[in-house]
Amino acid sequence: MVLDGGNRGRARRLALGDALAQHARALPDHTAVVCGAHRATYRELAGRVDRVAAVLHAAGVERGERVLWLGYNCHRLFECLLACARLGAIFSPLNWRWGTEELSSAIADAAPRVVVWQPLGVASPGEQRDAVWIRHDTEDADGYEARLAAVASSDSGARAPEDGFEHRPVLMFHTAAFGGRPSGALLPEAGLLQQAAIMGLLEEASPASTYLNCGPLFHIATMTMTLATLVAGGCNVFVPKVDAAEVCAVVAAERCTGAYVLRPTAEEIVALNRDGRFDLSSLRVRTGLAAFDAMTSAETTRWSARPGGYGQTEAGGLLTYRALGPPPIGSHGWPSPLAHVRVVDPDLRDVAPGETGEIVARSPTVMLAYWNRPELTAERQAGGWHHTRDLGRIEADGSLTFVGPMSRIVKSASENVYPAEVEACLATHPAVAEVAVIGVPDPVWTQRVKAVVVREPGADVTPDELVEHCRAHLASYKKPREVVFADALPRRDGRVDYDRLDADHGGGNYPGSVTDYPS
Repeated sequence: MVLDGGNRGRARRLALGDALAQHARALPDHTAVVCGAHRATYRELAGRVDRVAAVLHAAGVERGERVLWLGYNCHRLFECLLACARLGAIFSPLNWRWGTEELSSAIADAAPRVVVWQPLGVASPGEQRDAVWIRHDTEDADGYEARLAAVASSDSGARAPEDGFEHRPVLMFHTAAFGGRPSGALLPEAGLLQQAAIMGLLEEASPASTYLNCGPLFHIATMTMTLATLVAGGCNVFVPKVDAAEVCAVVAAERCTGAYVLRPTAEEIVALNRDGRFDLSSLRVRTGLAAFDAMTSAETTRWSARPGGYGQTEAGGLLTYRALGPPPIGSHGWPSPLAHVRVVDPDLRDVAPGETGEIVARSPTVMLAYWNRPELTAERQAGGWHHTRDLGRIEADGSLTFVGPMSRIVKSASENVYPAEVEACLATHPAVAEVAVIGVPDPVWTQRVKAVVVREPGADVTPDELVEHCRAHLASYKKPREVVFADALPRRDGRVDYDRLDADHGGGNYPGSVTDYPS
């Protein structure tokens, strides 16, 4: 909390701008960001954020306007987020893995005032003519750096009003598509900072911390630690996207203490660094892969010793943590001190401990709404609780076990793939009469996507053609790795019987389950 002396000492919650301003005063020469050849202290970062705010304000960005980021990880993404917080605007980093149609739909839906972008081969300034498009990775006269340099004063004078601070959205993250299209979850600034504070405590973050932003910043998991590092006065290091060789080189050069490293990347790092050419001993990261963990620091934090928990984008991150309290009975740990977590029946009545029901929650970290989705928002917030659409149970010690989604989900590494989205895409192919999508166990990626297709009578189509159809319309990670043909889809009570499909076609290893991989 900080005191607002202009309002008779009225207390309000810490804002992103407060954290930056505090470090600019107390740690002015401490390195705040590193991104390739770019390095900036907290004093320099504060000055650049002032100029970005001035550029955005001149482009018409005011409270509630949307600013989109279409590009890889970069220090400029961080600057734009902080500038939007200052203006009371909504910042949305888009998933650069999406295909052209997905990105075009999200851009049109957001109706942004500004899009900060780089060429990715999937979208261009023509996608939204009403927006100001600012290319960030160029030295051209109308590019990001040139616009900052042209600002006459580092202070635009624009500030977000203090009223309504508790309910002011600052980030919009697009969630995976339950109903066939992504939805933008509006996350409150105050809740994000409270979430960051908890994660910072569990990670023992301080000005000595250096966090490597190698995970995609369109994911809440990476962004939470980015903000936790800011709140603690540490250094955020950015690389465009995860690459084992670059991760090793940057960790060794910057002595990074934290990073978001998934198992497949850890395995690549082990293979690359068998000769020990990169010193990774500064990392306080555990992946469960013994060869990788042996390369990192022997020092652990509460989080690295017992990572994980239950959460989702709409919850602003985690609602439960395994690192809180003693080792829990439940697979996903203890409720956050910020969250009231329940497991309920369809009438919103608590089920008995040990019984399965829907996980619902109340927390200042939970989204305010979905952008432009009033009906979906009302559904997810029915009865005054955030409905996760996930199944769980409360164990005898009060901890939570996550059972699985109420509607099926395929988990490919860190990415969520909703069968309905892939099915909707395949159904647009003229040769497809019916389709169902399942997840098949994969020892590296957890699951891979498999489609079971019934062809239109007389249709001649190959599995590869259907895979390419998906590749043209969806992000690559969502396309089926395998397509098989069937005469009909099994049904039960008039609906597709996915359990039978799993049994017939090798499905399994859904989130919350345990699978023995075939040898």
